[in-house]
Amino acid sequence: MIDKHVIESIEWIEKQLEQVGLTVNALERAVADYLQWMESVGYRRQTRRNYHRQLDQFIRFIKQSRLGWDEIFKLQTLRRFKKVHAVAATHSITGISRYLFRQNKIPQPIAKKEYRLPQIYEDYLAHHQRSHGIAYQQIKRIKRVFTALHAYLQRHKINLSSLTIEQIDTFLVEFFAPFTPATCKTYRSMIRGFLRYLYQERKIIKRNLAPLVVGAPMFAKAKPPKFLRPQEVQGIFAGLKLSSSKDIRTCAMVHLAYTLGLRPQEISRISLDDISFTKKELTLRTRKSDNPIKLPLPDITIKTIAAYLVGVRPESKHRILFLSLKVPHGPLCPGVVGQYVSQCIKAIHPSSTAYWLRHTYAQNLLEAGVSIYEIKEMLGHDSIEATRKYLHIHIKLMRKVLFDEEL
Repeated sequence: MIDKHVIESIEWIEKQLEQVGLTVNALERAVADYLQWMESVGYRRQTRRNYHRQLDQFIRFIKQSRLGWDEIFKLQTLRRFKKVHAVAATHSITGISRYLFRQNKIPQPIAKKEYRLPQIYEDYLAHHQRSHGIAYQQIKRIKRVFTALHAYLQRHKINLSSLTIEQIDTFLVEFFAPFTPATCKTYRSMIRGFLRYLYQERKIIKRNLAPLVVGAPMFAKAKPPKFLRPQEVQGIFAGLKLSSSKDIRTCAMVHLAYTLGLRPQEISRISLDDISFTKKELTLRTRKSDNPIKLPLPDITIKTIAAYLVGVRPESKHRILFLSLKVPHGPLCPGVVGQYVSQCIKAIHPSSTAYWLRHTYAQNLLEAGVSIYEIKEMLGHDSIEATRKYLHIHIKLMRKVLFDEEL
């Protein structure tokens, strides 16, 4: 007669083995789907072979370890696999984890560091990614800033609900110490976005602190923006090339920056749903100042966008207009947009940036007799003071009034 406990043990072992078998089968199907997806979006054959080889090795490791589905795509599992098989790079495993995350098969992809911020921060990151369609790498960058902010608030025992601008300023002074002014400007924008979310979406703070997060006084003084003269603008457009897919995409970006005065960030956020070719209109739903607006699209800009859509833009589930030309064809981040636009301008003016086209757009409006209040709305400024500095650059009017001279 077999002991009852022995029977129970055998049944438990059989059940566990059955569960492991189901898990391995599910993982094998996931790997097959992932490799098929890689082929469909254009990954090279050699890359797919290398991934297939390592993923087969990973399947055997999971089978031997007898892990459940919820345990497979964890950082500690990945570390054990790397240690057992003496491998340094595991791009195939982190890649399939991101793929399964997008397919809602796992709750989150494998992170480089296993840390999770308090829920309010994670909620904002999810909201920000959904509403702006930004890349995963940018989310990780924002998360690093929030990690520092949360650590500061914890250290000083400050609750988000009682947060003041003085406390934010103190944190920024401490956090920004090792960074360049350009990096500080980017991080400051990330903090503003979070503060707007706390005020507008979650009602956690009683006052919108976002507009109060500004640079140091020495950087906040009114300075005449740099702009391009007519002959320089002509030189830029004459120098635009259309010989490659990247050139055609860049051409559309440059036209949007010049004819509508858009920031690189605004260009990167344009979706296919924002463009109306029949109405010749572009809707900007999310702006720096949170002021949605509809802008008329000039014919030349419509043509450059159409050329990009018809001949260049990769097939993708993403609705964002400008995508990477390399697989997996994700949305371009603002920094990349600014880089491509700047490269075109620097051929004419080496010290210029992408924002010079925006400043030139404002200059053109001013010279056309548009009021400063209308310019404020079209540029998407928070306040009239941000627009007022453009009064300093009305060169034609100054020379006509002072010297009776036409430029």
